[in-house]
Amino acid sequence: MPSFKEGERLTLATLTEAYDSLVSALMIETPIIGAVKELWPIMASALHILGACAVTLHALLRKKDVNSAIAWIGLAWLSPIIGSIAYLMLGINRIQRTGVSLGLTKVWDHDPDQHLTGEEKKLIHHAKLEHPNFLGLVKLGSRLIGKPLLLGNTIDPLINGDAAFPEMLKAIDQASVSVSLNSYIFDSDRVGDQFIEALKKAKDRGVEVRVMIDGVGSRYSKPSMVGRLKEAGLNVAEFLPSRAPWSMAFANLRNHRKILVVDGKIGFTGGTNIREGHSLNLKPIFPVACLHFRIDGPAVAELQEAFAIDWAFTNKEELKGTTWFPTLERSGTVISRGVPDGPDEDLDKINEIILGALSVARERVRIITPYFLPSYSILDALSVTAMRGVQVEILLPSKNNIPIMNWAVVPQLPRLIEKGCDIYISSAPFDHTKLLVVDRLWSLIGSTNWDARSMRLNFEFNLECYDAELAGRLDAIIDEKLGRARQVTADEINARSLPTRLRDGAARLFSPYL
Repeated sequence: MPSFKEGERLTLATLTEAYDSLVSALMIETPIIGAVKELWPIMASALHILGACAVTLHALLRKKDVNSAIAWIGLAWLSPIIGSIAYLMLGINRIQRTGVSLGLTKVWDHDPDQHLTGEEKKLIHHAKLEHPNFLGLVKLGSRLIGKPLLLGNTIDPLINGDAAFPEMLKAIDQASVSVSLNSYIFDSDRVGDQFIEALKKAKDRGVEVRVMIDGVGSRYSKPSMVGRLKEAGLNVAEFLPSRAPWSMAFANLRNHRKILVVDGKIGFTGGTNIREGHSLNLKPIFPVACLHFRIDGPAVAELQEAFAIDWAFTNKEELKGTTWFPTLERSGTVISRGVPDGPDEDLDKINEIILGALSVARERVRIITPYFLPSYSILDALSVTAMRGVQVEILLPSKNNIPIMNWAVVPQLPRLIEKGCDIYISSAPFDHTKLLVVDRLWSLIGSTNWDARSMRLNFEFNLECYDAELAGRLDAIIDEKLGRARQVTADEINARSLPTRLRDGAARLFSPYL
């Protein structure tokens, strides 16, 4: 390689000579480099086979869903090394919530002393005689959740953020002991500003405030509300942040719950995130209809427990005592029970509760969901329910906020229609409501969508409710929405062009990941 003396002028020729000399030096093959070149194909093949075998064994032993196991095993064998890495990052559930693993639920045991009055005994006896088909669903819930139904709750529907946000802010403004807030999305916008101001004022009054935002949902707006809450001096936690490479294994596992509990006595839950899109009165760029609920009574402790377990997992702090779990008095006629769901010991609880509700239905099943890609077992159950003569009504948005979801939903609809289900498409705005009502008596409210992400990957919270008056109010909301919707026919779907059907069919293949 040429050398250059101090002060010597560099020319294009000398630079070219230096470059050629460097390349020649790098091209010299040492014995080690030669051995690596010879062994590399063998090493790569061995790594691929070992990784694929490991994926196969793990999937066969751990995956409950056959289709999921087949997909991951196929990916590991057909995509050398990359498939195994993908399974390592996204296919293994490493979640075990601290609250459960440490036995903290014993500390949070809140089951009230349900000594029944004479009037309540008569009410339950009358319900058993009038609705004997629901006795099996009651038993299913008890075995599935491991907790009894809670009597004496009041549950009020709050339509859109226009009704929900003022009630939530009023409760925070009147808080005297504690506020716990969990939201999948907490945007930095006009609505978010109102909440951060209310939370800060509560903290300044001496109220214990805890706020938890999902690690992905916190990035839906800029600046992040996590940073703003910390700057305001509030105790905030981010659920499974996934920015660092080592955290990507949890990127698919999101906390989709929406829970607010004030003083341990007033609760709010449903499908409404904290963002101005839900406040239609503000005329947002992308308006989103939704449904939230205020809860009073013993069921509020179920919301608080779900929050406390997630908070302990995220922040390593145990929320105990009357600050968070005061004695709760009965305040209404709704019989309710919390139904948590997530990719841990709560996996498939929502799926099984829905299957149980469909199996006991005798007259009518009504469903509203923004994302409709349920499991094959639920699709079959809906078909069988309709063929038994039960009226099955499913209301879906006409235009989804996720285009590929719009396409993936369509191929499954003709079979449901042919079996007797009535499918309706709602008009604008995009409807984010999550609701299931059965036989004018039982309802399921909360955060769960009817898709694989909600039922298998997300942490969700719902309430199953037994009350004819509440079901009647929810039916009235559904009636109003159906009055603005149009019914879809199988002929309309089957008349799609070939390119459209191919696009929709291809999108359907991604349904486990949407």
